[in-house]
Amino acid sequence: MEMAPKISALVFRGVHEIENRSSVRLMGAKGGHIVLTGAAGFIGGYIVEEALSQGYSITGVDNFSKYGKVTRSYDNHANYELVEGDAQDVDLLKQLFLEADHVIAAAAMIGGITYFHSYPYDLLAMNERIIASTCDAAIEAFPLGRLKKVTYLSSSMVFESADHWPSTEGEELLIPPPHSSYGFQKLSTEYFARAAWDQYRIPFTILRPFNCVGIGERRALGDVEITSGSVSLAMSHVVPDLIQKIVKGQDPLLILGSGEQVRCYTYGGDLAQGIVGSLDTDAATNEDFNLSTSQATTVLELAELIWVKIHGRDRPFSVEHEAPYQHDVQKRIPEVSKARDLLGFVAETPIEDVLDELIPWIEEAIECGQI
Repeated sequence: MEMAPKISALVFRGVHEIENRSSVRLMGAKGGHIVLTGAAGFIGGYIVEEALSQGYSITGVDNFSKYGKVTRSYDNHANYELVEGDAQDVDLLKQLFLEADHVIAAAAMIGGITYFHSYPYDLLAMNERIIASTCDAAIEAFPLGRLKKVTYLSSSMVFESADHWPSTEGEELLIPPPHSSYGFQKLSTEYFARAAWDQYRIPFTILRPFNCVGIGERRALGDVEITSGSVSLAMSHVVPDLIQKIVKGQDPLLILGSGEQVRCYTYGGDLAQGIVGSLDTDAATNEDFNLSTSQATTVLELAELIWVKIHGRDRPFSVEHEAPYQHDVQKRIPEVSKARDLLGFVAETPIEDVLDELIPWIEEAIECGQI
């Protein structure tokens, strides 16, 4: 599979305030119009690129609270506009939703595992306000405009308490609720989606990305810097953190926990294909899907793979272990057949290929002081 173009210039050059929206040309789109909340986020960049490539026009909404303002390659695309605004602003969202065929609810306060520990209340409270505002705006706009459906980005963390694998759609309702406030709120998001349908008949699709990896993730404004040995880190996502440690010369490599934790690292470009592909697929309406690669990898396997790509096979690979964080889920493996059968979605990009793109990007970001 062809990798998405590099997004090493992730800054928005033209931010359009709501009153200036008439100057933006969005009339040439063939696939309908999308409003994407959280458009300036990590996965948002992949979604915008994929949607534009499929002929949709897009209005992105973001308040730049995670990274600040960034530039991206599609900023001046005729079918893209960015509104600087808060996804908690119901009036703003309603005005935008009135012109939308689809809403993708991706806005959230989100970060790595240190985020979970530093901001447990804020994660719960702010994300609850964001999703409630999104639903309120959709409920008001739906009878007045052309809105077909709201697509909600949930998380694999709804399966945080799973004790058997692979995790199948529907099991999130049968297992104990997540322990982390982030996972609990993502499960709450799914309840919002279903409740808005039950009471107001707002059609929905729930999508659960598993361990998104790719370029564009950087130091968030609110990230808490931590130290691993002599290496300072602020992202607290396993793939970029391992790359940073190895690039910065950590040897032996420090691993959180046993290293036997299992994840399914899924390329952001693949996830975006699944997200955008679900919009106008009838079989996706009022359904939930795990979006993920089927390739399961332990942290130790991942670490050695990165080590060899950076140092080659001649330099011995050795590790030491640090105490893991609370909420360090030991295994996340999804069942992916539902997305394959109903959406035709298969995440094909192997982690090896993603690393070939991601390692140089992180090396460049380190040199520029971005992470």
